[in-house]
Amino acid sequence: MEDKSKVMTAQEAIRRFVHDGDQLVLGNYTVGTCAELVNEIVRQGRQGFTLYSQSGIFDVDILVAGGCVDRLVTTYVLRAGGKNGGSAVERAIQAGTLQIEDYTNYQYNARLVAGMHGFTLLPVFESTLATDLFRQRGFMGDKKYAVIECPFTGRNIVLVPAVNPDVCVVHVQRADRFGNAQYWGAQGSVAAAALASKRIIVSCEEIVDEAIIRSSPHLTILPAFRVDAVVEIPWGASPSEVLGYYNMDMLMYGLFMAADSTADGLKAWMAEWVYGCPDRKAYIDRYISKFGSRSLDAIKAKPFYSAPANYGSAFTSRWDQDGRERNLGVTMEELESILHERGKFYE
Repeated sequence: MEDKSKVMTAQEAIRRFVHDGDQLVLGNYTVGTCAELVNEIVRQGRQGFTLYSQSGIFDVDILVAGGCVDRLVTTYVLRAGGKNGGSAVERAIQAGTLQIEDYTNYQYNARLVAGMHGFTLLPVFESTLATDLFRQRGFMGDKKYAVIECPFTGRNIVLVPAVNPDVCVVHVQRADRFGNAQYWGAQGSVAAAALASKRIIVSCEEIVDEAIIRSSPHLTILPAFRVDAVVEIPWGASPSEVLGYYNMDMLMYGLFMAADSTADGLKAWMAEWVYGCPDRKAYIDRYISKFGSRSLDAIKAKPFYSAPANYGSAFTSRWDQDGRERNLGVTMEELESILHERGKFYE
């Protein structure tokens, strides 16, 4: 377990680890969206991203409206009303300021899983050949898919390339100060998106003691040694939901959707809720001042705890409290001496 604290503010994390021109992946899938980290990226004026998002709604639209994104790789993104409707993504596509590449959910995940495991590619379903996704290519061109002959069956195999984004921003329920991050609920591509990336920024509802992390290891999706920054941000995913903390904020979602229908409306919304709020505390303070605290209280999660699991064992080390190996009954110095005598010790 690492012993270096990685706790910092959202401002510092984005300034240090998110750079212009990066391949940026939004780690969350539909729920638990890393809203405050996205807002901070926009406030810092980052630009030139190739953005990866498995399912983008307000997060992708905010980044596009903020002028941060040149290229988008996705499986679904909000384009309310289609070509005649309104969304920042749709307006940018029509204006020619945003290029887009579409994949299925499975294909998108395959690219991240390949990157996570150090592969260069992964096969996807052969039926891909019959789809418009295969025929229609965006900025990836011939690099979107490849087709090879299977050496075992002689059939055509469709491949997608691995992806290793420069940085992932992801929101989880809790983490310790070293970066061990715990997440539960709908998984989607959350772990793969983060672990495929070169740098990882984690925001969380709360930072907890490492003893809590150790007591529930099955919930840890990101180990400390892979995480670059930990940011504690209560309500950091709102208006999306976080299991165990709060539900979706339909009021704010409705306000955003109405504002997003026009460029001027979204500009005004972002002036108030993104640029006008230097951090999440300011966002929540403004929310309460406008709508009262009852709206937030109404969506706070009611407790529903899982049964504890017994991770106990007879002992946790092969060495007892006197420093002796439990089976041989010797200390480390005695063991090294025995190995030296038998010519089995190598410096």
